[in-house]
Amino acid sequence: KKRTVTQIEKNGYPDSIYLNAAKIFQGIHIEKSKERMRVQYGNISESPMMAFKDEHSRRLSYELAFNGLKYQDLLEEILLDSGTYPCYAIPDELTSLLVVMLYDLQDRKFQKRKIFDEEEVVTDVQEIEHYLYRYMIKLAAALARLRIKHDALSIEYFVPETLRKQEQKASALPVYVWINTFKISLEDAMRDLEMKGLTNVKSVSDFDHYTYAVDHHCHDVLVFPSSLKEQLLNLDLFADCKLMLQ
Repeated sequence: KKRTVTQIEKNGYPDSIYLNAAKIFQGIHIEKSKERMRVQYGNISESPMMAFKDEHSRRLSYELAFNGLKYQDLLEEILLDSGTYPCYAIPDELTSLLVVMLYDLQDRKFQKRKIFDEEEVVTDVQEIEHYLYRYMIKLAAALARLRIKHDALSIEYFVPETLRKQEQKASALPVYVWINTFKISLEDAMRDLEMKGLTNVKSVSDFDHYTYAVDHHCHDVLVFPSSLKEQLLNLDLFADCKLMLQ
């Protein structure tokens, strides 16, 4: 039976992903000087992260955390302008959770998330979600005011130019994948990829869309065009951890 990875498309995430993203964000968020610090982040480093369901869930957690980092200034401004923050009922230890969940809420155009069957309920996530829903109209209005103020067609305007250029370069880089030789051989991995319509070529310079190459220096590493990244992560090879994204 074919296994699949966690499929989530702007319907929100299971509680565990929000919680793990908040813990990651807590460790990477920008610490501001006392003069500029208007949003307080407590310390949640002592509590452990929840186990990731699969590699895709791990990637989603890190992706959500880094989106929180990328738009940290904007998200904090939305919280302050809407009057959502400060809230004395929410301790500083949950501010990171508030920020990453706000990013996801605006990414869903302030639509309520889909409820996932059999997901593990996390009390803190549920409380923050209900709090954000109470202020949803004010949060959306605050974002609209900020976009009008800065004449921004989208929130990408608020990404620093240096970071925007780095992301453009990164998005064009080839995708590197490790073969988990404890579970599959190079030959079997190549055979499986061929059955899925991908063609092996000699080097990156020969890339077309549905192609890949074996790394010249590490024969347990495969290289794919950047345009295939999302499709690759949905293969059962990744769900079974036979291939691992570098």
